[in-house]
This record gives sequence, structure tokens and C-alpha cells, in this order.
Amino acid sequence: MDIAKVQAALPQRHPLLLVDRVLNMEPGRSIETIKAVTASDPCYADVPVGAEIGAYAYPVSLLIESFGQSAALLWLGDEAAADGSVLLFLGAREYRVEGRAYPGDVVRHVVHLEQVVADTAFATGESWVGDTRIAHIGSLMAARRPKDAVGTTSNEEDRHVRT
Repeated sequence: MDIAKVQAALPQRHPLLLVDRVLNMEPGRSIETIKAVTASDPCYADVPVGAEIGAYAYPVSLLIESFGQSAALLWLGDEAAADGSVLLFLGAREYRVEGRAYPGDVVRHVVHLEQVVADTAFATGESWVGDTRIAHIGSLMAARRPKDAVGTTSNEEDRHVRT
């Protein structure tokens, strides 16, 4: 699955679309995706010139989000964004950071779909840079809910609330 198909399946857009390509997928079972980390990623905008390399460690929150988007592609496939529902990240358990990714690295997520109960999915997996595992995910939980059940508001309602 190339970037055009990833964009068609996920509602996220730049700068929060964090899956560049699907390498392999066994529908309903597992998926392998990649995210290229670049120095032009928005998370590095405020890193000063000459900063230590540690300042360029890819944020763990974005690593989790990228893994979650990979899990959504596995769970929902081509229909992830098609039905107008909202995908919700519910949480992660036993998430262990074992290494870091830096600009120039390609993060590879390996996700296994463990179970789907109603519209809630449970996944496990790992994130890698080359041959080094940088994260282990014991359990990631996500849900799909109808847009009107989530409490979204229109721009007109938002303006009314703020005044």
C-alpha cells in the first residue's frame, strides 16, 4: 500500500499522517509499515542549530501515534476513513521504549491484531529502526464510533461557545 492508498484510508493529514507505506499486510492478522523520520518533521521546528543529538530524538508520543495509525490500517483496511466514523485512541499498556529514532532513520512498525470486540480493537507489536527494537507495545486499544456519538461541534457552534 503506497502513500496514496494510506491517505485514502486514514483521516489524518500533514503533519499528523505518520505512516508512509505499508510493506506487508495479512488482513485481520498483522501489518508491517514504515515511517521515515526527517529533520524537516514539524516536531523539530524549535530545535536550535547546534543542539545535541538527544534533542533530535523522535518524540515517543508520535511514535505511539504512528503505531496506532498502522493498527488502524490493519483493523479497518480501506474502510478506515470511508464510513465517516471517528477513530479513537483509548490507551496503551506495557509500552516500553527501548531505543530512539532520529532524523534519517526509518521506523518499521510490526502490528498484530489480537482481538476485536464490537467496535473496539486490541493490538500488540513492536517498533524497529534497522535491526534494533526501539519499542514494545503490550496492548494498544482503539475504538471506532459514529461521528455524532463523539460530541463534535460545527464551527458555528464553536464560535457561539467562545463568545
